[in-house]
Amino acid sequence: MLPVGLLMIEHRIIERMISLMTLELKKITEENKADPDFLSAALDFLKIYADKCHHGKEEDILFTVLEQKSLAEEHKKMLKELLEEHVASRKIVAVLTESADKYAHADNFALKDIAGNIQALVQLYSQHIVKEDKVFFLPVMEYLSKQEQDKMIRDFRNFDRDFIHEAYKNTLKKWECKKSNS
Repeated sequence: MLPVGLLMIEHRIIERMISLMTLELKKITEENKADPDFLSAALDFLKIYADKCHHGKEEDILFTVLEQKSLAEEHKKMLKELLEEHVASRKIVAVLTESADKYAHADNFALKDIAGNIQALVQLYSQHIVKEDKVFFLPVMEYLSKQEQDKMIRDFRNFDRDFIHEAYKNTLKKWECKKSNS
């Protein structure tokens, strides 16, 4: 398996959340209400799985290795564009988090912002995944030797193994701080 195969499998998981978000957007449009529990779960998924775990592997491992290679101009440009889209998704998620929090505290005016940001994320992720899967991932594997690809797979697996521990240590730290300050 190519290292990007593992990332493409993760894309299928992210697409499942994007499908659920599309359903939530439809509900918001038709019923003029959102599901705060779903929004909380979706935001957690986007922040932890899609960004920290998935984008973490792309940025910290794949893209870092590629930046050390003599990439063709088209691949340099696409790499920069993909990184910019990661940043854009983080910004949209941050705004959506604020809107969802307002909505959870009975601010119905936040619903329009929630809908707009869900729509923006659905569009961004849908296009972003196609770019990576269909345009970028396979061609850039040509820059890596078989040994580099094998090492990248090991690095991805180590990242995942270490990631789960870091994620839950951070959760504990957050709650320890909250509890010690209350």
